[in-house]
Amino acid sequence: MCFGYDGDAALRESLERKGASRRGLLRGAVAGAAGATVLAAGSPALAAKPSQHPGKGHGHGRQKEVPTDLISIQLYTLRSAMTTSASVLQQFDQLAKFGYERVERAGLYPAAGLDTAAKLKTELDARGIWASSSHDGISTVVGGTDLDPVAFNKKLDDANTFGQKYINVPYLNSNAKADWQRWAEQMNIEARAAKRRGLRYGYHNHAHEFTIDLGGGETPWDILTSELDPKYVHLEVDLYWAYTGGVNTNAADPLQFAIDVINSAPQEVRQYHVKDRHGADAVALYNQQPGDMADLGLGVIDFPTIFKAHQAEEYIVENDTPDFRPAATANTGFRYLDGLDF
Repeated sequence: MCFGYDGDAALRESLERKGASRRGLLRGAVAGAAGATVLAAGSPALAAKPSQHPGKGHGHGRQKEVPTDLISIQLYTLRSAMTTSASVLQQFDQLAKFGYERVERAGLYPAAGLDTAAKLKTELDARGIWASSSHDGISTVVGGTDLDPVAFNKKLDDANTFGQKYINVPYLNSNAKADWQRWAEQMNIEARAAKRRGLRYGYHNHAHEFTIDLGGGETPWDILTSELDPKYVHLEVDLYWAYTGGVNTNAADPLQFAIDVINSAPQEVRQYHVKDRHGADAVALYNQQPGDMADLGLGVIDFPTIFKAHQAEEYIVENDTPDFRPAATANTGFRYLDGLDF
């Protein structure tokens, strides 16, 4: 689930339509052992082909590390601890103490009195934190085709108030190919307008984009990567969901599946949601289920290998269901990523 959208349910529904059991697939392959990748059958966007941008941003042969100032956190991770004005500010204080210099917004906090972009920015500024990115739903349309100009401009106005660099669509879901084609066209329109405002416009994946069969083996990911204009739209790849997509398409190596998702897309992968996945020892060690989201470093995803394959512009900590407490997830995530060698 990202910013109120249930990616787990969307994945489960797509698997049920294929007659697969949730326990047999969603929680099935947990290790991601090395080996040749078996990609989803009939999936042209993930077919083996030369990378459009292999290792972009890397000095080949040189060791890299995650820069401190590129580590962020999706504030949705902290939602259960941000219910009052005092608790919101307390969490911001904690983030600054942990070392975060940037966050990704998930709306405003009207219940806490932070009901405008300007008010929220003031509190973040006071703690040296930049809201560099946000999750904002695709804009509604009026008259069947035209964007609602008031809502759309408000979304961009808020992003500009924060001085954001990125704005991302967090979730879309449909079994109809026409819907994904329409959304891709609309995102291209929104992205061009966002660029005129100095914003980079992106799409954030879950796993169902890889598992929904739109007919003939074609998936939503095929539609998005073939129809989103790479000059205007980038990808914010959620690594947990990409890895889980590999598990649920029976890839021999879910880690390589995730890397192929990144390297085969024509669009730039500018941001990562860095979210781990629990392995077979989850029940005994953490009272979690295999396949559940995990705090960074407690799961099975080999992030250094992914980062070596492709370096992003932003590394965003996230766990929709923190293993212990939201603040612990935030602290663990920052400690894990800060200076991580790859």
